[in-house]
Amino acid sequence: PTSNGMKHAKQLDEFKGKSKAELAKLVVEFRAKVWQYRIDLASGKTKNIKEIQSAKKAIARILTIMSGLTIAGK
Repeated sequence: PTSNGMKHAKQLDEFKGKSKAELAKLVVEFRAKVWQYRIDLASGKTKNIKEIQSAKKAIARILTIMSGLTIAGK
């Protein structure tokens, strides 16, 4: 795998080790980051849209793990 893939695998393992409450807190934090990135992008403070994309993907990963925990009954 590429270094990017390894980074995502480590992030995924990190997320899997957390409780549902911790994951919910992370979702809130990442959503706040996305909101701030959008404001910075609109105001011209940043031009790096990859930060928004990676934060949104992290949110999707966390929600997927939370969904699996719900189905598993944990």
